[in-house]
Amino acid sequence: MSPDPRCSALKSAMEKQGLDYAGLGKKIGKSEKHVEDICTGASRPTDAEFNALSEALGISNVPHTGVHSTV
Repeated sequence: MSPDPRCSALKSAMEKQGLDYAGLGKKIGKSEKHVEDICTGASRPTDAEFNALSEALGISNVPHTGVHSTV
């Protein structure tokens, strides 16, 4: 079983859309492992990845600080 995302809004959006890390990865053109690493905080997304994840999940107005920071 994959670990939950660090962000509760991200977890909720993934559940609402019926997506797991693999499905989200397909939507943004990244591997399941890379998406999991971003969502669990093991790695930081680039601005482009952050925006692609937000768009794929229909999330807007997300801060780029704390657990939402990018590289």
